[in-house]
Amino acid sequence: MSDNLPACPECSGEYTYEMDARMVCPECGHEWDPAAGGGEAASGERVVKDSVGNVLSDGDTVTVVKALKVKGSASGIKAGTKVRNIRLVDGVDGHDIDCRIEGFGAMQLKSSVVKKA
Repeated sequence: MSDNLPACPECSGEYTYEMDARMVCPECGHEWDPAAGGGEAASGERVVKDSVGNVLSDGDTVTVVKALKVKGSASGIKAGTKVRNIRLVDGVDGHDIDCRIEGFGAMQLKSSVVKKA
């Protein structure tokens, strides 16, 4: 196996391997085509996609697709909650959306639990 394989574009895992013409990350299960850029735009910018594959950008409105538990709160965020004016960030543990949710305040979400509205 070659030591110069690229890191996973989703989780930055370093234990990627080749399967046919695709690259696979065993840590998060992400598969990508290295010839297509692996999640990076042509300009080198990071591309963030929602749970159904739509590309997200700063200022978008998204909808939460599944109920989320919130530490320190008796109730969580319900599925279907609209979140306006998101900001894309390089967060911790895959939390790549910075936003303000009415009733909860500022928090970070993962792009895998939202869809573009």
